[in-house]
Amino acid sequence: MTVVSESVSSAVSACAQAAYRAAPTLAAAPDSAIDGALSAMASRLRASSASLLEANEADVAAATADGMSAGLLDRLRLSPERLDTMASALELLASTPHPPRSAFVRDLPDGLKLYERRRPVGVIGANYEARPNVTVDVASQLVKSRNAGVLRTGGAALGSATALLRSVIAPALEEASLDPAAIQLVPTPDRAAASALVSQPAHIPLVILRGSGETTRTLGQEAARHGVRTLAHADGGGVLYVDVEADVSVAIDLVRNSVDRLGVCNRLNLLLIHSDVYESFLPSARSLLTDLGITLSLPPHNHPIGYEWALDSSREATVTVLPVSSAVEAASVANTETSGLAASIVTTSQATAEAFMDAYTGTGVFWNATTRLLDGFKLLAVPETGINIDKVPGPRGPVTYPDLCLRQYAILPA
Repeated sequence: MTVVSESVSSAVSACAQAAYRAAPTLAAAPDSAIDGALSAMASRLRASSASLLEANEADVAAATADGMSAGLLDRLRLSPERLDTMASALELLASTPHPPRSAFVRDLPDGLKLYERRRPVGVIGANYEARPNVTVDVASQLVKSRNAGVLRTGGAALGSATALLRSVIAPALEEASLDPAAIQLVPTPDRAAASALVSQPAHIPLVILRGSGETTRTLGQEAARHGVRTLAHADGGGVLYVDVEADVSVAIDLVRNSVDRLGVCNRLNLLLIHSDVYESFLPSARSLLTDLGITLSLPPHNHPIGYEWALDSSREATVTVLPVSSAVEAASVANTETSGLAASIVTTSQATAEAFMDAYTGTGVFWNATTRLLDGFKLLAVPETGINIDKVPGPRGPVTYPDLCLRQYAILPA
């Protein structure tokens, strides 16, 4: 169990209480106010780009001096193009319809009617890695779902996140006549703040966990001890299976498109190749990946087959390769050796593709498409709070604003 100092505990508790007091303003807000706040965030993001990039440059410089890996630095770095993409995502989210707050279900005896109502959770916490864009993604999803939030980011991105809160998020809420205290940012870089975040069930009953698998699992266990529920994005790693009936040019394109960024969870991590085409396809894959500066880990492996290279700062530019005898075996390997995030098959055979998709039990399954598509914005056209891969009922895959609610049954007279 992590030891949390009194100062860290007090800082997180203050954020939790402030968000809790502000939550009712979001819960009762009309759609126009919610969407107005999101539109204002987009405008302020563009207007404040110079100061935001300056704050981010300071974070990147400090992280570089501390020896942060290239993949993680890529996640940390903002650019004019990324800020514009973030602003466009906010504008799209602002224009996205709100789910109905109440929906008729059926008539009951004695002239009664049953309705299902959507209610916000209240305050939702979020612990995530050093990625400034996630601060905006999560905050916007919480606002759209009418939940207040307490955000805790990795210390490397705290300067960028603070600038985003002060220059973009808080003033946009105030401009829309919503309480700017509804979105809180934990002000300390101390890692123990994550433990404090999952130990406040009275004020933060649900926490979104993103980051490395081991850290997220540990926080999930701590949360359970305190009666706090979690939506956890613990592990990643995309799988690509090249079938015996694959179009080689399509397969090569998918390999290339699956490693455009190495520090993300849905990148190509494990390349499975049908044994009948292993010797003929491997040279093409090796040539492509070598040209991209990526190393192949070939049999016999001295690591788990599903080892997630994106989390290895010294060997993140690595892809594991393994021959398999069939699509069903490929799906079995993906099921048992990886996190179950996403797997794709490359084949021209519909029957083989369907056999693979039926056998794979993970969150996302694709045919002749890259696992990089397992992303809230790419799949659902809205930002995500994370990708939930738990094997339980509830939101699975990219978690977006319609998922961040509680169901309430209401029985009314006719």
